[in-house]
Amino acid sequence: MTKTYKISTISKLTGFSIPTLRYYEKLGLLNPKRDANNYRCFTANDLRWIKFIKRAKATGMPLAKIIKYSQLRAQGTGTIQERIAILEQQEQILYTEQAKIQEHIEFLQNKKQFYAKLKAKIKKNR
Repeated sequence: MTKTYKISTISKLTGFSIPTLRYYEKLGLLNPKRDANNYRCFTANDLRWIKFIKRAKATGMPLAKIIKYSQLRAQGTGTIQERIAILEQQEQILYTEQAKIQEHIEFLQNKKQFYAKLKAKIKKNR
């Protein structure tokens, strides 16, 4: 028998609130099975998928793209190239952000060097 998890356990394991998990289910991102009492029963596969969603969100991927990815995933292996394209688009966005952050870091480093030189000049002239 496959191990299942209640929504409260999934919430603790993933850091998503119960209302968020229900919302994702409403959006079609999650499709947990139901037990005889109509309680949600999540599997290890569901847990892996939720962790993917969390990680995709952490990259800044919009929920709409995650939903599109999910729809493609549900269609099977014939959509692998389209899913790769979504991941590559997000990767490019992150590389662009990384370059901007590097520019900001360099700006701050240059400003600190300017002040270090200025302090040394002031100290020398005393």
